[in-house]
Amino acid sequence: MIEIRNVSKRYGDVAVLKGITATIAEGGITSIIGPNGAGKSSLLSVISRLLPADGGQVRVNGLDVATTPGDKLATYLSVLRQENQFASRLTVADLVGFGRYPYTKGRLNEDDRGRIAAAMDFLNLTDLQHRYLDELSGGQRQRTYVAMVLCQDTKYVLLDEPLNNLDMKHAVAMMKQLRRAADELGKTIVLVIHDINFASVYSDDIIAMKEGRVIYQGTPAHIMTPAILEDIFDTPVAIEWLNNQHIAVYYR
Repeated sequence: MIEIRNVSKRYGDVAVLKGITATIAEGGITSIIGPNGAGKSSLLSVISRLLPADGGQVRVNGLDVATTPGDKLATYLSVLRQENQFASRLTVADLVGFGRYPYTKGRLNEDDRGRIAAAMDFLNLTDLQHRYLDELSGGQRQRTYVAMVLCQDTKYVLLDEPLNNLDMKHAVAMMKQLRRAADELGKTIVLVIHDINFASVYSDDIIAMKEGRVIYQGTPAHIMTPAILEDIFDTPVAIEWLNNQHIAVYYR
């Protein structure tokens, strides 16, 4: 479980996280939604220790993220940032292999190579494994980054906008693969996502943020109502029941 207790963060005079308290259960997919500037990416960065909190505490699997040694935390928690910069002349297999670094410190063994191959297969990257990053499309690179995170083989996987650069077909494929990772590999996946309908269809739990606070948390059935979505996004929303899913309609 991830326990967030009274977490705050400021950038200068601007408070981006305002005393956030929430619990993310072990297992399944939790989506963090909200308008731009709500604090979604900042919260994910604090949970993963990419960003220090100014106050409060985050515990992942009972470990205080602020005080746990980095190499130990990296065996429990992996993160994909919204922006990633790697040398363009790395191959797909090279980049995915970085996910094994917390365990091997760069000295790969046969078990590591098997996990790298499995992660590439899981994200349909095997045919691209010898391609360099600068030879890939944006969507292919994004899948490679996610494969690297899954290759780290942690119980907790944090993803900041994993659908970046993906077209409709590949966005659906990515969400299906993340659902598989939660269901078949037992991962606890937490993602920041802008598409409310992807959150509705593939999540077990949704955290809604606005102006640096968590204002709602619950199942998709609880969150996907016109009143709640209009409160979150300040725009009219209708809900349709389609193929046993709650779908938001807001193109009007």
